[in-house]
Amino acid sequence: MPTCPIPEIKRLGRTLKQWREAFLAYFDTGRASNGGTEAINGLIELHRRIARGFRNREHYRLRMLLIDPQTGGTAPPVSKARFWSPLWAK
Repeated sequence: MPTCPIPEIKRLGRTLKQWREAFLAYFDTGRASNGGTEAINGLIELHRRIARGFRNREHYRLRMLLIDPQTGGTAPPVSKARFWSPLWAK
């Protein structure tokens, strides 16, 4: 790709070469990924933005615990949500 006349392809080739070890590490680690963690963090950040104006830190903390990663919204009422854990989500 270094001799490719198309600048975008040349740049892609350089990028892939620079990230080669990181890309291949995915296969060396049993295909481990932090994608699930990043997804939950994204939902927390979304709800943090939505929740601006919370005056009670405990209410904010509880709201973050009730986020349902499958729907991106809040989990069912507390009576059902207390049994939910992010560790059980698949």
